[in-house]
Amino acid sequence: MSMSLEDLSRKMKEIDFAMLATHTGGGAIGSRPMSNNREVDYDGSAWFFTEETTLMVSDIKADPAVNLSYQGKSGLLGQRPFFLAVEGTAMLIRDKDQFEAHWTKGLERWWPQGTQTPGLVLIQVIGERAHYWDGEEEGELLLEGAH
Repeated sequence: MSMSLEDLSRKMKEIDFAMLATHTGGGAIGSRPMSNNREVDYDGSAWFFTEETTLMVSDIKADPAVNLSYQGKSGLLGQRPFFLAVEGTAMLIRDKDQFEAHWTKGLERWWPQGTQTPGLVLIQVIGERAHYWDGEEEGELLLEGAH
C-alpha cells in the first residue's frame, strides 16, 4: 500500500528535526539540522527560518537543489523506523508577511526579536519527490503540484 501526502504529513509530525542538505561552493554536500515544526501539516513545502549570513543561504543562492531527510523513532517489534528523503528546490524569502504567516511559538528562542529580527530569512523547500521507508514498506511519491 503506497502512502499519500496526508500519510507522510502524519508521520512527519512525530519527527523533531530534519537534515537539510545543500551543495556547497566547492562541490561538497553540506547538511545541517533544522527544526521540523510539528504543528504544521506538510503539504509538499517545508518552511525553515535562518539568518542571511549562514553558509546555507549562500549555498542555496548558488544552487537551490536541496534534500531533506527525516528519521522517525524505532519501529515496533524490531522493524526499522520511518525514514523519508525529500528532493526539492529551496527558495529564499525575505517578505515579512510570509514571516508572520509561518512564525510559530518557540522560534523566539533563536530570534527574540521575532519576525523583526534583522537578517532573518525564510526558506521554503518545495518538494518534488519523496522516497520513504516505513518498516518493511518502501515507496516514492511525486510531490510536484501538491502544494
